[in-house]
Amino acid sequence: MSAVLAETPPLAVLERARREARAAGVSSYAGSVAPREAWALALAGVAVLVDVRSAEERKFVGHVPGSEHVAWASGTSLTRNPRFLRELEAKAGRDRALLLLCRSGRRSVQAAEAATRAGFADVFNVLEGFEGEHNDALQRGAVNGWRLHGLPWVQD
Repeated sequence: MSAVLAETPPLAVLERARREARAAGVSSYAGSVAPREAWALALAGVAVLVDVRSAEERKFVGHVPGSEHVAWASGTSLTRNPRFLRELEAKAGRDRALLLLCRSGRRSVQAAEAATRAGFADVFNVLEGFEGEHNDALQRGAVNGWRLHGLPWVQD
């Protein structure tokens, strides 16, 4: 088990994320968790990790093994997926804690807000995303993100 969850029980991680979201005035989704916390929660079976990036991003950039995939948007123009909520419910359910992961943590917030408005019970954003923020040279993967933290990922 991850050192993160060895120190903090899984449900306490989610409760802390909820408290921090409320304190920050975020009411449109449950809250946010760090990448290492997200991985530990998924491994412990406490939450479902859902990659909301496009199929192309997953294929060419990489993805987390065992994660569910429900694209928030697709194609090079990132056209919003009109079936997102139906697909999310079919793959992850409405009553489980969901951890949404995108490239940088922005689209996953939009997806978390939409899922929460649609009645999903416990939707969290994974901070930093899979690739993280740009550095000064406008490159991803050097500042933060899932891959930079050395968490599991595979590439087609």
